[in-house]
Amino acid sequence: MARDLSSDDMVILLERLSRLVRAQEHASDLNPAQWEALRYLSRCNRFSNSPAALTRYLSATKGTISQTLIALERKGLVTKKPRPGQPRSVVLALTAEGEAKLNGDPWQHVSTMIEASGPKTRKKLAAGSQKLVNQIIKSRGLPSFGACGTCRFFREGGAPEDVKGKHWCLLFEQPFTRTEAGKICASHDTA
Repeated sequence: MARDLSSDDMVILLERLSRLVRAQEHASDLNPAQWEALRYLSRCNRFSNSPAALTRYLSATKGTISQTLIALERKGLVTKKPRPGQPRSVVLALTAEGEAKLNGDPWQHVSTMIEASGPKTRKKLAAGSQKLVNQIIKSRGLPSFGACGTCRFFREGGAPEDVKGKHWCLLFEQPFTRTEAGKICASHDTA
């Protein structure tokens, strides 16, 4: 039976886990910021795939994100295009190479280990992690970047006849699919 760890012991474990994975990230041809950008772009919805949203999500500076995106474009992992109907806005997207690169994501190894830990452990880890993240976000006044199903603007089945998707976003006044509803949104507002 595992001993009950103090909060300080837990912080040490979280820090160590992060350092172990960061070391793997540095051992590749990408740095941690580049890996984080790829992960975000693979998980965000069509309303959140901009440099500004990426900057807010990573709590980084515009300069850091700009340099990160330049490097990812140079490596052929990300594309930048003008957003249709919004000439001053940019759409970021992963290329096929960028999506393939995520197959070697160092955090994927951790995900595999979590999956193997069993449903009870996963459920407890998920609940505790989500609570901790929510508390940090709230205490610092940061945007939540959640999925649609937990957002006050989400209406499940709100567009039942729309061919673009059966669900509806009240904020963007747009339909979307179940897959899109599971993606990260920069405008998320907890329900």
